[in-house]
Amino acid sequence: MREARDGSSAALATAVGLAGLASAMGVGRFAFTPMLPLMQAAGLLDLPQGAWLAAINYFGYLVGALICAFFPPPPLQAARWGLAAVAVLTLAMGLPLGFASWLLLRFGAGVASACVLVGVSAWALTTLAAQGRSSLAGVLFAGVGTGIAAAGLVGLAAGTAGLAPAPTWLLLGSASALVATAAWWALPARSEAGARGADVPSPIRAAGWRLVVCYGLFGFGYIVPATFLPAQARVLVPDPALFGWVWPAFGLAAALSTLLASALFREVPPRRLWAVSQGVMAAGLLAAAMWPSLAGLLVCAVCVGGTFMVMTMAAMQEARRLAGPGAPRLIAAMTAAFAAGQLIGPFTVKWFGSAGGDALRYPQLLAAACLLASAAALWPGETDSAARAATPR
Repeated sequence: MREARDGSSAALATAVGLAGLASAMGVGRFAFTPMLPLMQAAGLLDLPQGAWLAAINYFGYLVGALICAFFPPPPLQAARWGLAAVAVLTLAMGLPLGFASWLLLRFGAGVASACVLVGVSAWALTTLAAQGRSSLAGVLFAGVGTGIAAAGLVGLAAGTAGLAPAPTWLLLGSASALVATAAWWALPARSEAGARGADVPSPIRAAGWRLVVCYGLFGFGYIVPATFLPAQARVLVPDPALFGWVWPAFGLAAALSTLLASALFREVPPRRLWAVSQGVMAAGLLAAAMWPSLAGLLVCAVCVGGTFMVMTMAAMQEARRLAGPGAPRLIAAMTAAFAAGQLIGPFTVKWFGSAGGDALRYPQLLAAACLLASAAALWPGETDSAARAATPR
């Protein structure tokens, strides 16, 4: 009977976590990426305004992560209320409110998304570890790629059909509302395993701060392609039936990557998996910068989409391994550093110009350099044997 209950708890944590991350990250964070070309085509935004909307979302993500680091809410409450907020704020993007209101809505969606990521990671990973089912982390974090791919397909369909941005936002918000409703009903009232870590006021050790800095460099390194790949593709190929496939390919690669990494690299220490993935992502950015074509952008989409969630999963597992019961605080600090790094990314587009082609080349080269530097800092770490022995199974 206990085994049945344990299996049910692991399945619940995986299913709710997958759906929650799909909504919070795929819609609350990244739906703006496939929506940007639609809003540009409708004459609602230009690229610099798109950069501002992206940046304010990232700033909200930073604020949400800092709240979770310094005033940590119970993980389940963070997940519930964060998912509800993502749904409401996304629905409001479909209203004729204007640019100033969109800034506020995207800021709020960033705050809510950070709360969901920290809450779901703290609760679901701890639950899976307690059940001896840590291998399901790959399925859990596949939710982000699933949400990105789904939002990308919605954007592709809307662009191909000539649908206006407003009803497309309403469709995405309705999907998030369904997820929030289901999660509110399915999540347990409380979780001892998920809540204990949030109450531990342990300081972050020096090794933890290395993770924080490297995760921040990762945030800067990936955000330029994560925000502007579809817009860059639109400059090269104006047909939405072609450029619109870039973002679904990105999300599909992200979803499959965590599943494959969990199955094929179970014996690789999380820190080393994280470092190697950053090298692959850097190669994708170099392809987009040096080979400015649709094929080059698809290579970039696969390299970035196929590694960024592997890095997230590995980083969260490394935080749990390193900090133990204090992992929620370390995860929140890492998320804040990530948000700070990605907040800078869109502004590099403004610094290097406002055109969609060469303006993205130099930020991509800078991002690749940051990723390689972070990988070099991660690689020494602790010995492989120690890390493997301490990694939860």
